[in-house]
Amino acid sequence: MSALYEPSHRSMQAQFDTQRLADRIEQKLFRTELPPEDIEFIERLDLFFLATVNAKGEPSCSYKGGDPGFVRVLDARTLMFPCYDGNGMYLSMGNVAGNGHVGMLFVDLCSPKRLRVNGSARIEPAEFAVPAYIDAQFVVVVSVREVFPNCARYVHKFARVERSQFVPRADCDTPVPNWKKSEWARDVLPQGDPAAGGK
Repeated sequence: MSALYEPSHRSMQAQFDTQRLADRIEQKLFRTELPPEDIEFIERLDLFFLATVNAKGEPSCSYKGGDPGFVRVLDARTLMFPCYDGNGMYLSMGNVAGNGHVGMLFVDLCSPKRLRVNGSARIEPAEFAVPAYIDAQFVVVVSVREVFPNCARYVHKFARVERSQFVPRADCDTPVPNWKKSEWARDVLPQGDPAAGGK
């Protein structure tokens, strides 16, 4: 019996004769907590992709970036990452607040490797993080349910040119993105936003 595969998965596995392989992968590679090598991998990355689902069951996927270590491993079954200023739509974070189901895809594009983490997330105030994340609006805490590596053979290898200047850092002011200075956006920005009023 599989705790992972549903009838639709089994149907595809039968069609392509991969059930034995799928069962072996579940048996050998799936885990419910992060071993030390996964912790090291996650904490050295500066990006991941976050999948969430809304109340209608419709998925959403978003990119999350920061400096290396912005995703913190609190223990082998708990991750945390900050929510920085964005476009104000809160599609991913609203989904997290609504039902908490998340999938996280960690990818190293420079030396191709990837790892998937599925779990349940909750939103906590920024003060929950110690040490604090600079300029975080709040933090997301993820209780890990499933961890498994994915084959990296189709991950294209990239070289990092530079990290984003917009990631909040202690040693400099965070620049204002140009889109917030646009005429269509200036008059509807949140109170206190540095770009409000066309600055």
